[in-house]
Amino acid sequence: MDHRYTGGMRQPDPFDTPGQPVAKRRPIRGASKKKWGDGMAGVGKTHGLEAHWRAGIDIGGTFTDILLLDERTGASWFGKTLTTPDDPARGVASAIAQVLQDANASTTDLHTVIHGTTLVTNALIERKGDRTALVTTRGFRDAVEIAREHRYDMYDLNLDLPRPLAPRHLRFEVDERMRADGSVHTPLDMGSVEAVASHLREAGFGGNTGAVAVCLLHGYANPDHERAVGDRLRTSLPGVRIALSHEVAGEIREYERTTTTLANVYVQRLMEGYLDRIRDALSASGSPARLLLMLSAGGTATVDTARRFPIRLVESGPAAGALAAAAHGRETGRTNLLSFDMGGTTAKACLITGGVPPVTTEFEVDRVYRFKAGSGLPVRVPSIDLIEIGAGGGSIARVDRFGLIKVGPESAGADPGPACYGRGGTHPTVTDADLILGYLDPAFFLGGTMRLDVKDAREAIRMHVAEPLGLTIEDASWAVHSVVNEAMAAASRMHAVERGKDTSAVPLFAFGGAGPVHAAGVARILGSREIVVPYGAGVGSTIGFLVAPVSFDFVRSYYTRLDACDWHTVAGLLATMETEGRNLLTDAWVNPGDVKFAHRAELRLVGQAHQVTVDLPREALDALNPGHVDGARAREAIQDSFDYTYRALYRRSAPPVAIEAVNWRVVASGPVPVVALPTPVAPVPMGETLQSGVIGVDQSPRSQWGRGPAGVVRPVAWPDGSGHGAKPGNHGRRGGWVWIDTPVVKRANLRTGVPAILGPVIIEERESTTVVPPGWSVSVETSGALVIESGEALASGRDGTSGWVGRDARGPASGEATSPRNVTS
Repeated sequence: MDHRYTGGMRQPDPFDTPGQPVAKRRPIRGASKKKWGDGMAGVGKTHGLEAHWRAGIDIGGTFTDILLLDERTGASWFGKTLTTPDDPARGVASAIAQVLQDANASTTDLHTVIHGTTLVTNALIERKGDRTALVTTRGFRDAVEIAREHRYDMYDLNLDLPRPLAPRHLRFEVDERMRADGSVHTPLDMGSVEAVASHLREAGFGGNTGAVAVCLLHGYANPDHERAVGDRLRTSLPGVRIALSHEVAGEIREYERTTTTLANVYVQRLMEGYLDRIRDALSASGSPARLLLMLSAGGTATVDTARRFPIRLVESGPAAGALAAAAHGRETGRTNLLSFDMGGTTAKACLITGGVPPVTTEFEVDRVYRFKAGSGLPVRVPSIDLIEIGAGGGSIARVDRFGLIKVGPESAGADPGPACYGRGGTHPTVTDADLILGYLDPAFFLGGTMRLDVKDAREAIRMHVAEPLGLTIEDASWAVHSVVNEAMAAASRMHAVERGKDTSAVPLFAFGGAGPVHAAGVARILGSREIVVPYGAGVGSTIGFLVAPVSFDFVRSYYTRLDACDWHTVAGLLATMETEGRNLLTDAWVNPGDVKFAHRAELRLVGQAHQVTVDLPREALDALNPGHVDGARAREAIQDSFDYTYRALYRRSAPPVAIEAVNWRVVASGPVPVVALPTPVAPVPMGETLQSGVIGVDQSPRSQWGRGPAGVVRPVAWPDGSGHGAKPGNHGRRGGWVWIDTPVVKRANLRTGVPAILGPVIIEERESTTVVPPGWSVSVETSGALVIESGEALASGRDGTSGWVGRDARGPASGEATSPRNVTS
């Protein structure tokens, strides 16, 4: 277990100077005096005093990360421990107990635990959910397999299509039919429902076995038939999980609504058991803490809501990372940035614009091909818009049949883990390559609590990569490192280009277990000239859990042209969703008066197949007051909003074509928790005591770290020809890269207010390792973030003149754009 302290009392840090004072930090703003129901879910009392600890926990494929926050003092404790794949809840309980012990806190002091998980995504990809059946309208049994009749690759004659979660022999039909306007075309025949129940019993459904999705034609417009079918199946099949499509995804598009409902009920029993085990573990520890779950859209929800709608957690963990990046960006004046979160199993990229991560309602899971839209199962749930690639520290490297190196998506995970973990793993991973190349210190992994085995790493690389290709072990390691960088950069560039953005124009915000190790390599390929590595980057996504409000998204389909719209119907839909949202959040201990709403519509030009999401302006909402509806005013305001959004997306005005609405959405949110970002302890001045010696530092801007006789230096692999004073090490040059004896420093020994230092340098902390290549500079902001800039940025200067302009302790320099998961494994 690993931890880091800021503020308050703490255990001694073996790399701090004895007696060094602890840095104070801004306290949490507006978070220390709230009680149950005052807009902060889960604040409780213990021993007559308010509980004052909150925890954010992220379970990754390799490590479980935790951030513990003392709301009285603003002090933070980080933790990182290996994930327990056999029972992730056990790892969560262990992480909480350990970090509370490190902080000298009691479990009774913990009032809220906010958690994100990849359980839903993993279950869908690995097909480890419940045995699931589908009940639909007669004649539509195969609609879920016909899908959109779209070939995502028209030139692939052996196209693989995603398999429905309900196989054909478990898809059943009932006699009924609703029209698109909600009127009944064919009444529901309950005899056909009884026949379906009988078939399900014969198939073994019942007694806590099996799940059923009920998705009837146009059930979103009139859910009466779905409710009747659901009631009868619950009576006939006790113990079977039943999901109704109008509750899970109450909107138009039959295929997407069906796949979303199937996915929801497919993982429901699994998620219920998981949440019950976590809650039981918290109770057994004596903690009164409430458990909240991170939703894919960036809000949090209660356990009861997560149990009903587990599909809303499909991107739970990655969403927290994007929120964390956005929060850091707003704090440091970088509201436009590319979030780069590389953990043990995957890497995630998200383009943050205007300080807010984008949200989409179109998402696919279990893609046959990672980058091919349409090759996965679509789920219609709001999710933060990001791209995910199977490239993490634990990703396995191999040589394919064409003699090419491939990395991922298979991962060694936490058990057995990479070969260098010494836990029985024999496959080479990215972490093994990084260790061989000198980026990682085998004696300082997880702060020295877990020693890495270089011999095992070299053997894995030799056997599976080097010998098949006739390379040296070092050349093979460099190739693995380079391939994964290229893959992550390609995915990030694709994510940005599809949104009309240029990755070279925004800083790269790097965090996660392996992010700071690979950030410079990815940035070089993307053309990014600035990298920001936040304090506590190795557990960086955990801050996202603590800045997320309790929230939930609601949707109703009402398909109409704006020039023929019944605006009283729209006003009623919005008012109904607001009422549902206020009731749901009140059940989550949010004060009704603190609930806020965001209103949106999905619009398109008549004749188009897809729509754009438009924020409803204040003028439209005023005109849609149920007590006084002004349709003409509402239409004009919504059309203006559509025109603005269309121009922003396509850089041109919309053609003079009528506009139609498809869906209407309301997002209900509680107060946004306002927290100060974790900052470092007070450092030892640079040039003073380090881990095992003294490194003198020339403070001039172009200086490199001095290499005193007792300095901490090790050979590290860098791209050949990177220059800027770099000298080859004793090991010589090989295959496009070069060994350089590189200084290694502890992040706790860096401070703000001094000129930037030119690389190469390796910066180590318990949770992460940051790699600064030759030709790049590194400085420290007041937030504690490392700012790494390329030589091109240094040469151009920040004031528009030639030469280098430093960054001082005040944060971003004038003229800087401000608008729009190290342990590697």
